[in-house]
Amino acid sequence: MPSISASTLAATLLRQEILDLHAYHVPDSSGYIKLDAMENPYLVPDQLRGEIAQLVAGAALNRYPDPAAASLKARIHEVAGLPDGVNVLLGNGSDELIQLLAMAVNKPGAVMLSVEPSFVMYRMIATFVGMRYVGVPLLSNPGVANSGAEEFSLDMVAILAAIRRERPALIFLSYPNNPTGNLFPADDVAQIIEASPGLVVVDEAYHAFASGSFAARLLQYPNLLVMRTFSKLGMAGLRLGFLAGSAAWLEQLEKLRLPYNVGVLPQLVAEKLLEHHGMLLQQAEQIKLDRAKLYQQLSLIPAVQVYTSEANFLLFRVANATAIFSGLKQRGVLIKNLNGAHPMLKDCLRVTVGTPEENGRFMAALLESLCHG
Repeated sequence: MPSISASTLAATLLRQEILDLHAYHVPDSSGYIKLDAMENPYLVPDQLRGEIAQLVAGAALNRYPDPAAASLKARIHEVAGLPDGVNVLLGNGSDELIQLLAMAVNKPGAVMLSVEPSFVMYRMIATFVGMRYVGVPLLSNPGVANSGAEEFSLDMVAILAAIRRERPALIFLSYPNNPTGNLFPADDVAQIIEASPGLVVVDEAYHAFASGSFAARLLQYPNLLVMRTFSKLGMAGLRLGFLAGSAAWLEQLEKLRLPYNVGVLPQLVAEKLLEHHGMLLQQAEQIKLDRAKLYQQLSLIPAVQVYTSEANFLLFRVANATAIFSGLKQRGVLIKNLNGAHPMLKDCLRVTVGTPEENGRFMAALLESLCHG
């Protein structure tokens, strides 16, 4: 090897689109009220934590996990209410599943399509695998205070035109959408599925907080898959997601799944938690109630434009958003600053729905930041 610096060698060997990327940034949340990452704010109850501790103590950590995770898959199939004939594929969070799907269909010239703004990992993973990405802008109607009725809705004319023009191999639709929180009309999503020549993945990461799902339609459309994660339902630390679809799809996609991608502890703990799925859903119901209260409180502030949400967060727009974000941090509250992330998100911030106490602290800090900077 000639005398050459690592940075020079990396610049020579890496693809230019990788060099141009910015890594996904996760800020340090130590010491803050953490309302930036759409996590469930509630701990597992003490009795259940004791049961989990016993499971972990007896786990065979010296052995590889069940490669098929058969018991966990069966439990997921049951609690998710999936139709007979639908299979489940597990991932290390939904991010791994997005990457697996992109790799699977990435023939020369293949296109991934989604809407924008939406989950940033769609575009990023397309770049990772060298796949061309097309983002179709959502409709923009800024300035309609506290309604959110039209802004961030699907531009069906543009989407259907893009499908005809690009013939995408893969479409991702976040349902509800992240970071906007709105649930696209089911008839529009169905129209996209029917118009698509390729695979359509409905990403239901926030299904526990939403009023709609496409899981029951999986056998209706041969090109439909549904993706979910348990991260929003109290298991963010386990990193567990799943893809649901027909055996014809999942038997092929299993070939790309890395061996033992879901470890012994995530399998054991997730299955135990799903035995108490009702408890997790009760927490989700509490979050939905608190979301409604937080929305109402934000909507009463003239300086704030808040958008309706069917997820566990609220998007809102405020003048000088970055300064307000900094003011919240100074007061010990961490939320997500989306100003600059996309032109349609100018002056937008996103707050995760926390416990009632956390939401109260957020509102107090926001009012102080609006008044005093």
